[in-house]
Amino acid sequence: MVMPKKAVGISLLVLALAAAGYFWVIKKGVFKPVGKTAGEAAEAASSGSAPGQPGAPQPKVEAAPIQVKAVTANKGDLVMTLKSPGEAYTEKKIAIKSEVSGVIQKLAAAEGRHVAAGDVLVEIDDREARLNLERLEAIRLKNLSDLFLEKRFAEAEKEIAPAVLAKLAKAQADYEKVSADFGRGRVSETDLEKAQKDYELALIEAGRKKEEILATSKSVTQSEIEVKLARLSLDKTRIRAPYAGIITDIKVSPQERIDAGRELFTLVDISRIKVKAKVLESEIGKMRAGREVDLQFAAYPGRTFKGVVEAVSPVVNAEDRTCSVHVTVANFSEELKPGMHAEVEIAADIYKDRLIVPQNAVLVRGGRKLVFVVEGGLAKWRYVEIGLENEKVAEILPSTEPGWGVQPGEQVIVEGHFNLAHDAKVVVKN
Repeated sequence: MVMPKKAVGISLLVLALAAAGYFWVIKKGVFKPVGKTAGEAAEAASSGSAPGQPGAPQPKVEAAPIQVKAVTANKGDLVMTLKSPGEAYTEKKIAIKSEVSGVIQKLAAAEGRHVAAGDVLVEIDDREARLNLERLEAIRLKNLSDLFLEKRFAEAEKEIAPAVLAKLAKAQADYEKVSADFGRGRVSETDLEKAQKDYELALIEAGRKKEEILATSKSVTQSEIEVKLARLSLDKTRIRAPYAGIITDIKVSPQERIDAGRELFTLVDISRIKVKAKVLESEIGKMRAGREVDLQFAAYPGRTFKGVVEAVSPVVNAEDRTCSVHVTVANFSEELKPGMHAEVEIAADIYKDRLIVPQNAVLVRGGRKLVFVVEGGLAKWRYVEIGLENEKVAEILPSTEPGWGVQPGEQVIVEGHFNLAHDAKVVVKN
C-alpha cells in the first residue's frame, strides 16, 4: 500500500523533534547518574566517614545460632507392642436386693452418692420382725424351763457296761481314722458318713448324748434355731453397703412397700477399672501377666493411661480365633467409666540394652537416614543404620563407617532440624 506523501512528511517531522529534545536534556544535565563517581568515592574514603553513612565500609554480620531441642541418646529397653480395641468394665458391680418384705422407712441411697462399706442404705419397717423375735424368745424360755425341771427330777445315771464302753472306743477310733483318710482323699464321703453315724449311735448307747437328746425332746434345740432365724430377719431390715462404691440406677422410693427379692439399686466400685482386649491366636505367646499397657480413651483425646496385664484367658474364641487379655487400670480419680471404648497398646516383645533415639530425631535425605548431633555448638550430620523400631523410638545400630552412627550420651536434635545444614550453629533450648 502506498502512503500519501503528506503523511510521510508529518512522521519524519515528529521523529526529528524527538531527537532534538533528547540531546537538549542531556546537554543541560537535567538527569544525573545515580551513585558516586570514582573521584567522589575516593574522597569519601579519605575523609573517614562513619559506618552507615554514605561511602562508609559495612561490618560483616554473623548469623545467629538456630534454636533446637535435643535429647540424650541412651541404651535402654526397646518395647514392641500390639494394638487392640478394648472395652472398660468393673468386676465390683452388684444389684442390691431386699431379703425381707416391708415398707421402706428410710432411703439413704442417692444417685451418684459415694458410700463406705457398712453404711446403712435402706431401713425397712422392723416392727413385725421385732414382735416375731419376742414371741420366739418366749417359747424358747418356756422350753428351756421344761428341760431344767426334767433334768432335776430325772433318775440317777446307771453304770455303763464295759462292753458298751469298748464299743464306743472302737467307734471313736474308726471315725477318727476315716475322717483323716477322707481329708487325704483316700475314702469317699459315704464312708465318712457311715463312720460318723456309728460313732453317734455308740455315744447315745453309752449315755454320752443324754442331755442333747433330752433337749431335743423338749423342743429347746428347735426353738433356739427359730430365735436365731428371727434375729437374722430383723438384721435384714437394715440394708448395708457390702463394699465402698457409688450408688446408681435407683428403682424404689421412700414409703414404698416392697417384697423380698425386690431390686433396689446398683452399687458399683470404679476405683479400679478393667479393660478387656483381644489379641490374635498367633500373638498369645507374647502376652505375659504383669506387662505394661498404654490405653487411650475416646473421652480423653491426647491422654495416655497406664495399666498392667492382669490375666490372659486360657480359652481361644473359635469364631474369630482371638484370645481375651484383661488389663487393670488404677482409677482413683474415677475419670474412666465402665463401658468406655479404649485403644489398648500392650508390650509384646522387650529387647534389652539397645541404643535408642526418638523417632522424630531420624530424618531421610537423599533416600538415606540420618540424625543431627550437637557437637561444640554445631549441628553434625550423621548417617545412621536403623534396627528395630516402634512408633516412639528407633534403634541405632553400630556402624564401622567413619563419621556414621551415634554414641551413647550424645545429644541428638529432635526439633528445629528439618532445614538444618551440616555444621550449622545451634543452641539447645529444651
